[in-house]
Amino acid sequence: MGPASCAVDLGDGSERGEYVCQDYILDKLGRPHRSINLMYCYYPLDKGWPARASELGKNAGITFAWDYPYDDYFPYMGGIGGDTEGEPFLSMKDVRRHGQDVTLTLTIDCGVSDEHLIRIANDLKPYGRLLLRINHEATGNWFAFNKRYTYQEVSDFYVRFHRIIKKEAPNIHTILCIGGEHEKDTDAIPYEKEFTEAIRETDIWSGDYYLALNWGWPFTVAERGGNSHKCYLVKDVFETNRYTFERFKMQNDGKAKPLVISELNADGDVTGPYDQAEMMTEFYTMVRDEKADWLTGITCYQFRDRGRLGLEIEGPNCPSCGAAQPLLDAYKEIIHDPYFQPSMETGEEVQLPVILRWGGFEDAEGLIIPLYFEKAPVFCEVLFEEDSLNVMMEVNGKWFYKKPGIKRIDLMPAFYRKPLNQACRLDFKLFAPPAEGVNDPAQGADWTENYYLKLDRLPMFRIRYEATERGFYIP
Repeated sequence: MGPASCAVDLGDGSERGEYVCQDYILDKLGRPHRSINLMYCYYPLDKGWPARASELGKNAGITFAWDYPYDDYFPYMGGIGGDTEGEPFLSMKDVRRHGQDVTLTLTIDCGVSDEHLIRIANDLKPYGRLLLRINHEATGNWFAFNKRYTYQEVSDFYVRFHRIIKKEAPNIHTILCIGGEHEKDTDAIPYEKEFTEAIRETDIWSGDYYLALNWGWPFTVAERGGNSHKCYLVKDVFETNRYTFERFKMQNDGKAKPLVISELNADGDVTGPYDQAEMMTEFYTMVRDEKADWLTGITCYQFRDRGRLGLEIEGPNCPSCGAAQPLLDAYKEIIHDPYFQPSMETGEEVQLPVILRWGGFEDAEGLIIPLYFEKAPVFCEVLFEEDSLNVMMEVNGKWFYKKPGIKRIDLMPAFYRKPLNQACRLDFKLFAPPAEGVNDPAQGADWTENYYLKLDRLPMFRIRYEATERGFYIP
């Protein structure tokens, strides 16, 4: 398994919504993502830390989402004085067990010492090819780090943290998120002079783009004539991304680096649910049809949201429930388009035992097991004698997950929306991401990059074409 022409990533949890387990998301969308974006903050020098900002006292006088003492993301519970038993590590393990990479968005006080950053780097080191988005939207003015430090200081901090990551955990790739429209009467993007060194040093370039946004949420309602929301033309946002890439490249002596969109959506508060789905579909379709090879990944923000920036809206009475929006079905169709699917290359036939390698969603070696069907099945199950295995499986376009301790997985959901109408062969694909969600230092010198599993026995399949018994008369 290798890279897609353009990878699809997904945000899961933020200041606007709670984390949703990967089993639920996989069932709803039918395939894993390249990466799952988790959003956290680290302000260990602040009074009240590590409480979540919105839970500090009564927060009297708060009239804007970013008026809190520090950013209202989930607190990063690692670092100096913390541990790796809580969040975001539990969610990161869930993401990686399900065959996806982690993008960790971390807003952080630029005043912390190198010791804090070294500790964070070593906290994250076991999580494979993790993507670290440091102080995103760094040319804005709403996050605490922007209010406390100059843009040059924010840029210098980024470079300092990046260099520590490269020394302590080179398996991690850093994302610089400053992309945006060029300034009026100039070709420059905002504050590019201050961020020149960061542009040159980072691993990945990025920007956050909303086709429509009510940035006053939850304190304002977007109504006609209001001044806390905006809607853009889809084509304009697409061209802004293209321009940003070229501008980054110019700042890097003409040398290209990967460009990703780290947050993308059209806010249903502004567009309503139907135009939201239509605008998002238009953007992804434009990327595909124009073969925008300068764009390597798009993160949809987000799966479940308390406002209208999610594939689901979080239930006001029961936060663990979500109401699917029209965008969910539209997005599901988008991510099953071949342009956004991971590439697959078939190698040679192998004999057991076999070593499976998991490098990440864009670099993994698994097995294909051919299955032969006489017609549409009534029962189709896969059975594992080695119940300790942690595996991701795909058949007929739908992915399934089996965690350790589970022996049998029902594969029939793969045929409900894509029924077979004749005899055929289907390839059953099997990959083995790390069962604990972290890589194993005992596996060798490349343990931070790769995880290995020895497979001694193939799974068995139960395929039947008729009901076991019938309780009604068929003439």
